[in-house]
Amino acid sequence: MASTGNTLLALITGAAIGAGVGLLYAPDSGEKTRKKLKSDAQKAQGNLNKRYHETSSNLSEKAKKARVDFEVRLEETLSSASHKADDILAAMETKLEELRKQNAKLQKDKENKSTGNSPDKAVV
Repeated sequence: MASTGNTLLALITGAAIGAGVGLLYAPDSGEKTRKKLKSDAQKAQGNLNKRYHETSSNLSEKAKKARVDFEVRLEETLSSASHKADDILAAMETKLEELRKQNAKLQKDKENKSTGNSPDKAVV
């Protein structure tokens, strides 16, 4: 985009210098010189409009492509995060079940100790 701006600036500068030099060395009458300047100005304006539309079109295409790329990457990231969250939840549920079993065993051992029915002692 910077090169396009430099090109446009060079084009405008060249047109202005050319017009000035043309006026100084114009062998034609004033009316012919004005017509020539008008024609040159219209050509320069046409070139500027053409470059503007090309640049605008290129930027629009690049913006659309960037948006599509962003959406694809976002979807991949969200999908990956969802799978990781599912894995974490499954691991937490497994750990919770283990802790419940350990708690139940500890509660049973505590109950047996308080009633005197230790699992170490044989009930006869």
